[in-house]
Amino acid sequence: MTELTAPPSMRFVAQSGRTVPLHLVTADGLAAWTEMQPRRMRAWLEATGFAARVGTVALVPDPDGGLAAAAVGLGSDIDRQRTRFNLGGARARLPAATFHLEHALPQAALDEELLGWLLAGYRFDRFRRPDARPLADLIAPDGVDVARLEAIAAGEALTRDLINTPASHMGPEELEGAVVGLANRFGAAVSVIYGDDLLYHNFPLVHAVGRASDRSPRLVDMRWGKAGPLLTLVGKGVCFDTGGLNLKPGASMGLMKKDMGGAATVIGLAHMIMAQGWPVRLRVIIPAVENSVSGNAMRPGDILLSRKGLSIEINNTDAEGRLVLADALALADEEPPDLMVCMATLTGAARVAVGPDIAPFFTRDRALSDALMKAGDAVRDPVWPLPLHSGYETNIQPAIADLDNAPAGGMAGAITAALFLHRFVENTPRFVHFDIYGHQPSAAPARPKGGVGQAARALFDALPAALAL
Repeated sequence: MTELTAPPSMRFVAQSGRTVPLHLVTADGLAAWTEMQPRRMRAWLEATGFAARVGTVALVPDPDGGLAAAAVGLGSDIDRQRTRFNLGGARARLPAATFHLEHALPQAALDEELLGWLLAGYRFDRFRRPDARPLADLIAPDGVDVARLEAIAAGEALTRDLINTPASHMGPEELEGAVVGLANRFGAAVSVIYGDDLLYHNFPLVHAVGRASDRSPRLVDMRWGKAGPLLTLVGKGVCFDTGGLNLKPGASMGLMKKDMGGAATVIGLAHMIMAQGWPVRLRVIIPAVENSVSGNAMRPGDILLSRKGLSIEINNTDAEGRLVLADALALADEEPPDLMVCMATLTGAARVAVGPDIAPFFTRDRALSDALMKAGDAVRDPVWPLPLHSGYETNIQPAIADLDNAPAGGMAGAITAALFLHRFVENTPRFVHFDIYGHQPSAAPARPKGGVGQAARALFDALPAALAL
């Protein structure tokens, strides 16, 4: 079972013994800051050419050769618009000392840098010898909401761990185990429907996608909280996607352990919410399957019936994520929540549209859309709305069924997928669907290459006002 507590490297430390001042210096504030430092430190900074460029580190020795102080450059205003978590990016270049911050940052910028420090402590060492190099520690400054930042970091660590774990160790059973572990920690209730029982309980699409694997498909349903608005999170849990009979090429299959990134992200977000004790009724629904190839796999051209009763023509077995989500969303919509969030690594079209960094979303709630955009900017978790263009509705309506799971033509693929999902949410006015990537293609400050959470921090910031908490 995946560890639900962030490692010590992703937490702040308490005051104990001597600490080293760590200065955060912007390029535009460098001259004034330098003038305020002792003469010896000014001379050292001038000799070493410290210019506060983004991510640069200056280590200032004391007369005995120890460390008297350190400085991290945050760059110019333009640099800070283009980069995130610069303190976190510098953490690995600091010696293994305990630091306290010296800064003149506004609260939002400080929170970003402190979260970056925590996220830079993430390591995925499950299948290799752990990195023995100790990291620098930090005492949180006064006035900082330490519990909130550590809850966010722990939720993000959980999401990353789940995505990074290969499918050989993260199938439907193990994904269920992560939800059960979360429920046990926070006193939530979990129900699970397995295998052929999915047909008996009317989850035919979850069953159809997962039946070709010898790892039993399942529908995981977790509930937490006794009072408050109902918040339902639905996450795509395709633990590995071969493409089915429409087999993916090998190059496209290599990253498919991350195809449960939607489930991993809602699990991480649920961790944040429960750790902070929000006054909500939280529901998490995850259809957990493996899309495999065998004699009983669903076929191109098949017609499948959904939980909602809509028939679906299967024109590509590699468009399976929207199928399992359709049954899960229909279930969620039967008990309409105050707000429903769907997270899925759903389409390559979304990546073509906005690249790997931005999480596009779809909603008909303009106020919610504006709140998410504002929150994403505030916490440096970029999101962007894409249109639910009604003119494309005919694209998802084939000749012989109610819906087409893979419209021909190849255009507007993220939009048609979102329109498909919206057909299964009729009773819940406040619904948002995120089409995320869930993967950091190259290392960046506080974000190593590999699994990464997207939009969870923006949601965590926006949801309290959206739910009037």
